[in-house]
Amino acid sequence: MLMEGKTVAFHTLGCKLNFSETSTIARLFEEKGFVKRPFNEAADVYVINTCSVTENADKECKTIVRQALSKNPEAFIAVVGCYAQLKPEAIAQIEGVDVVLGATEKFKLLNYVHLSGKQKHATIHNCEIDAANFFVEAYSVGDRTRSFLKVQDGCDYSCTFCTIPLARGSSRSDTIENVVNNAKKIVAVGVKEIVLTGVNIGDFGYGPIIDETTKTRETSFLDLIKALDTVEGVERFRISSIEPNLLKDDIIAFVAQSQKFVPHFHIPLQSGSNTLLAKMKRRYKRELYENRIATIKTLMPHCCIGVDVIVGFPGETEELFLETYHFLNQLDVSYLHVFTYSERDNTEAITLPNSVPIAERKRRNKMLRVLSAKKLRAFYEPFKGSTQHVIFEHENKEGFMFGFSQNYLKLKLPYDANLVNKSITVQVEDFDSEGHLTAQLLIPQLP
Repeated sequence: MLMEGKTVAFHTLGCKLNFSETSTIARLFEEKGFVKRPFNEAADVYVINTCSVTENADKECKTIVRQALSKNPEAFIAVVGCYAQLKPEAIAQIEGVDVVLGATEKFKLLNYVHLSGKQKHATIHNCEIDAANFFVEAYSVGDRTRSFLKVQDGCDYSCTFCTIPLARGSSRSDTIENVVNNAKKIVAVGVKEIVLTGVNIGDFGYGPIIDETTKTRETSFLDLIKALDTVEGVERFRISSIEPNLLKDDIIAFVAQSQKFVPHFHIPLQSGSNTLLAKMKRRYKRELYENRIATIKTLMPHCCIGVDVIVGFPGETEELFLETYHFLNQLDVSYLHVFTYSERDNTEAITLPNSVPIAERKRRNKMLRVLSAKKLRAFYEPFKGSTQHVIFEHENKEGFMFGFSQNYLKLKLPYDANLVNKSITVQVEDFDSEGHLTAQLLIPQLP
């Protein structure tokens, strides 16, 4: 049934994977005649896609629901996604929520939408997580210059701090054929850069899960990127995040010679202490991580490398924290994403002794964020005066626009709508007073 003229708005929390899925759900609404609106405007339906990693997820969800109701008190409010899978009853108690959908049901949201007024009680539709054993394709278009293409979902790892396997289920993947076809669809609407995303994309290759005894991998992540490298019309493929133990030398070597896969990796570390890595049940030691960085920098000296790191994990003494700090300080990486450890229900880490005081967690976070800023500036510095090819985003930020080079230099230019989503040749200049790296056009661009 078409809903011509009805409006819908979306708010996404968390990762690139969530953005790809929100965009896919939005297209389903538009196919039924809904008109998409910004979340800060009045709409008939509001959809909030939640994240299990976000700190204070319950408080954040309540705030966003209130924001929606302030625009339209009679709007239908749907809360979906990872946090909705983990804590459906808590979300259902939030005043104004009409429906809560978990891991598999979120893609069936249209079946649950009704516009006959607010519900007295929220309804919950979520399966046991073992039933999340099939892959649902997703990709984003229209929201940003880059497109996020989902290639994998779920995770078979058992990191002691993580709730994602409880929220998304076991590892499973799309087929290479379907990923390639989706990449072609994305290119057809004018997107120049595609970011591959998933929960654990290096684990790519598992199809639909029948049972654990028959779960087999027929393809690999290397097979996938080789196939994507042949897709015509794509200027860039970027790999969102990949576990260090799955980032094999042959993947690094392929990216190094590829014309489409860019020299940029985001590689979770979490801790530079082997003691803590063992307590986290990570599947590598710091020596392997160090080796991966060395291999990348040998083949691609200009490569940008981002790092995830957690501070304040149970048992992280000052000595162990400094072990991480000094390890990162000497490592040839470009920036850090620093996460302050926070307790999560149903994780092993919450039972571990020697909790780190909150104030100390915050202090360590600040130390690593300062280190990250130094790392990023040091990475940018050698590129001053160089020529770069940049794809600029559409946002106008106080008269300026920002774009990224292949190796993830973030460059600033006076806003010009004619330059949006075009591959522009620029010369890198210097840092401005806000610490942004500025650029100037080298070749006049036609309107």
